[in-house]
Amino acid sequence: MVRKLIKSATIEELGDFTAVAEQRLTGMGAKLRANLVPPLLRASRNRTQADWRADLLAGLPIAALTIPQAVAFALLIGIPVPAVVGSAIVGTVLCSLYCSSRHLVFGPTNTISIILAGALLALADRPLDPLQKVLLIGLVMGVAQLVAGIASLGKITQFVSRAVIVGYSTAVGLLIAVGQLGNLAGIERGSSVSLAGTLRHLVASVATFQLNPLTAVTGLGGLLLIIWVHRWRPRWPDGLLMLVIAGLASWSFDLGARGVHLVRDLGAISGGIPLFTGFPLNAEGLALLPQITSVALAAAILGMLEAVTIAKSLATRSGQRIDPDQELIGMGLGNLLGAGFGAMPGSASFLRSAAGQQAGALSQWAVVFGSGYVLLLVVVLAPLLAYIPIAAIAAYLIMIAVRLIQPAQIFVVRRATRSDALVFWLTLTAALFLDLDTAIFTGIGLSLILFLQKAGTPTLTEHAFDDQGQLTEIAAPAERNNPQVSIVHVEGDLFFGAADLFQDGVRRLAEDPKIRVFILRLKNARHLDATTVMALGQLLDYLRSQDRHLLVSGVHGDVAQVLKRSGLAARIGWDNLFPAEENPTLATKKALQRAQELIGVKPDLRVFYQQIAGK
Repeated sequence: MVRKLIKSATIEELGDFTAVAEQRLTGMGAKLRANLVPPLLRASRNRTQADWRADLLAGLPIAALTIPQAVAFALLIGIPVPAVVGSAIVGTVLCSLYCSSRHLVFGPTNTISIILAGALLALADRPLDPLQKVLLIGLVMGVAQLVAGIASLGKITQFVSRAVIVGYSTAVGLLIAVGQLGNLAGIERGSSVSLAGTLRHLVASVATFQLNPLTAVTGLGGLLLIIWVHRWRPRWPDGLLMLVIAGLASWSFDLGARGVHLVRDLGAISGGIPLFTGFPLNAEGLALLPQITSVALAAAILGMLEAVTIAKSLATRSGQRIDPDQELIGMGLGNLLGAGFGAMPGSASFLRSAAGQQAGALSQWAVVFGSGYVLLLVVVLAPLLAYIPIAAIAAYLIMIAVRLIQPAQIFVVRRATRSDALVFWLTLTAALFLDLDTAIFTGIGLSLILFLQKAGTPTLTEHAFDDQGQLTEIAAPAERNNPQVSIVHVEGDLFFGAADLFQDGVRRLAEDPKIRVFILRLKNARHLDATTVMALGQLLDYLRSQDRHLLVSGVHGDVAQVLKRSGLAARIGWDNLFPAEENPTLATKKALQRAQELIGVKPDLRVFYQQIAGK
């Protein structure tokens, strides 16, 4: 009967392994079919004129923030401005068509930009030009994110500690700010690219007055203007306003002829619709793939974390439900196809996303319209953009960097738990002094180790039945129903990380020679695996070698499935297994009766439960 109950419960709750695999493949196929027509188009059938009008207006602040950021990121990475603008057009539109969030804005971001800048420095001796290397990284990022979305791996982002993102964002803010101080003051770039080397070069240059005073005045003036606008007119686009004023001043006073570096020195800024130019998979690109895979995967993972975190944060304000897998599909397509259009890879921008939501955006159409405005503004403002001083852009980047550092979040992760503080400081230190992809993997690896450590600590407590027939925890062996029977309640995940702790805990209880029968109550135990099964088997052999017994109660679901298919259920004996029943303590009561029989004591525990009406 027990065999039949376990078999029935197993089939009903989990099904056969083949069926599970087929279900997974069927789910991937269904996801592919569901995305043949972009979800945004399917959701736009019943929109009203008021909806379209709201999204048309909400796209304006998105575009107003995108233009100055695109120019700044081009300076930060060292690639042409059109490649960054292309990401804000092609990549943004593609992601908007497929992601689930109504407000998420994909495109060039500061975190992805600084990763790319670091990668270009590390790959400086390779034959490809900087833009081709960036496009190759974007191609790998897109493939990784698209596969992750189709395979429904979006939920893995929940296993990465928030402390990783806070530590990384803080480090990125510091690196951007320090890296742009030279451009702000007109100091030539030093030979060292490390944080310590950059600081030494800046201090030495200022001490010996090796800077351009006019450039320094321009940069500091831009910085003060942004601070003033943000303080007195916080709803105005401070960065765009400052860059327009700086461009007009540069054009009026011909600052370029006075030694102030301008955007036109980075290359021509051309407006127009981005065209498909093909993927960078020539012989040099294929040879470079192994070297860029690590940084591309790190950027892809960070992009996944940013997108899901930002989408969920925005959803808490709008009440929308988010599908993380759909966000990954949208980002993957944006980065993958964007590489074919000569656009740099992107991620989710919290600043532009929040701006669109605050402006009343009702759907991703606001983001699509924002990309159209970006294209129009680039065409109209291209002559002015060429006159913007590099120092003004450096001032804008420094303000972005300062806003990346969130003191409130740093306070929480430093004070919440020691493990959060450890993850934060290790990620921050690694990002400041090691490669950025190494820092990301270090933080994620440590957070997963700490997660496994917490998840792999099962709770083992001894229980007994009280006078009312209720199962309660006991504090001393004298409170057992029978001094020869120990009821051990096991709670938690019993996967490989918990096997040793689980076995050691039971073995410590087994050191009491008076105990002849152990009842393991597994009702609240989950996720048994091969390691735990082997540990249980060793415990069974240990007890039997001393003529003692092991009973298991409350088995159900995946626990019953693992015990049956591994053969451990047959080794324990079907008469010694008691499946979970409707009454939460009934299986353990039956196990206690069985224990009394095994030690030759007449059962004195009455087995009863209240009949539920209608059953």
